[in-house]
Amino acid sequence: MPATPKAMTDKEYMEDVLLTAKTLTSMYHYATQESSTEGLHNQFKTNLNDSICMQHRIFGAMQQNGWYPMQAAQQQQIQQVRSKYSQ
Repeated sequence: MPATPKAMTDKEYMEDVLLTAKTLTSMYHYATQESSTEGLHNQFKTNLNDSICMQHRIFGAMQQNGWYPMQAAQQQQIQQVRSKYSQ
């Protein structure tokens, strides 16, 4: 007898929504680059911007709930990256 699927938690739903938003953003990015007419290009660019904003709102909601913790970079790490890319 197959096991009953476990219900997704709110965190799992949000992770799935964020992944979907990232994929959509990537698809709009490529569609914008590859569009052949000005009207189509402008529409894809609008959709791209909207999807970036949506992705940012999802990230913010996840961060508020502690589901996407951020670790602040130490000053030494920041300096190392700056040095690496300024050469």
